[in-house]
Amino acid sequence: MSPYASGPMPIRQLPPQLIDQIAAGEVIERPASVLKELVENSLDAGATRIELEIEGGGLRQCLVRDDGGGIPREELALALSRHATSKISSLEDLERVGTLGFRGEALPSIASVSRLAVTSRARGGDGACRVEADGGRLAEPAPAAHPVGTTVMVRDLFFNTPARRRFMRSERTEFGHLERNARRLALSRFETGFRLAREGKVVFDLRPATDAAGRLRRVAEVCGEGFAQHALAFDRSAADLRLSGWLGLPTFSRAQPDLQYFFVNGRLVRDRLVTHALRQAYADVLFHGRHPAYVLYLEMDPTLVDVNAHPTKHEVRFRDARSMHGFLHQVAEQSLARTRPAAAPAAGAAAGP
Repeated sequence: MSPYASGPMPIRQLPPQLIDQIAAGEVIERPASVLKELVENSLDAGATRIELEIEGGGLRQCLVRDDGGGIPREELALALSRHATSKISSLEDLERVGTLGFRGEALPSIASVSRLAVTSRARGGDGACRVEADGGRLAEPAPAAHPVGTTVMVRDLFFNTPARRRFMRSERTEFGHLERNARRLALSRFETGFRLAREGKVVFDLRPATDAAGRLRRVAEVCGEGFAQHALAFDRSAADLRLSGWLGLPTFSRAQPDLQYFFVNGRLVRDRLVTHALRQAYADVLFHGRHPAYVLYLEMDPTLVDVNAHPTKHEVRFRDARSMHGFLHQVAEQSLARTRPAAAPAAGAAAGP
């Protein structure tokens, strides 16, 4: 008999805490996942300033503080319940969702595998409130001192799931993943200021960018001065689609696809259709084995894209994939064509690593 075989077991309802831990396994892969979910909540709350404080690679502490709209006192405990959200209320809302989060799973999933505290004061509210959870066990909400906005403190991530904890890498590696997520999120909202600190030391502090020069400065701070100096800014629209951002010149090709950011309605996505369309647009100006660099923003009718295609919301599905591929390829190719006479002779002089 196989050592993995087991006899029949009765069908039974899973306990809520185990359900949350299973959900956490789908959504919370590592500390960087925690940061992503919490920052997306802050952005959905309209934050103009987000501060991140990290200790122990995010395993010991991941704190996210914002100046957004806050959570009303009477809703704070509910925010830690599964499938509780203010972002959708019907199937129609789901089909045209415009927020980054919408499932209502992030906070309870995080709470089930950590020691979590949420302190918040709603705009127009008469005071702040704090609620704590230890491995999913909720304490009673209590009054607290806090300005308008929300602070979420996540400590001892995976303390009660040691198997998952053993799969974590070194603190340095985990912080590397976390910092990359923070920088990607900073590219998604130029009007929001971002500050990241590690072990009490500031890693970056990005001010809100409200004009073209400010946005380019942020791109340079996140992607490097080299990209900013070798990138073509453009903004093109057709029908109900708008594509804008920066295309790296062929002279700034990369050995790896490590500088490719594509946002759909403010959401960072990884999509094979997008990657293929853009790679084809660069086909005539890049040597084989080199990869383009770009930071691009696609704005479109939310009903024409399904953002509910993956638990971590990294992947999307376009309703008309063929037309989308054609649009992306055409816009990128035509934009690059303006630089081809000067760039083509030097296409092999790769500036990237």
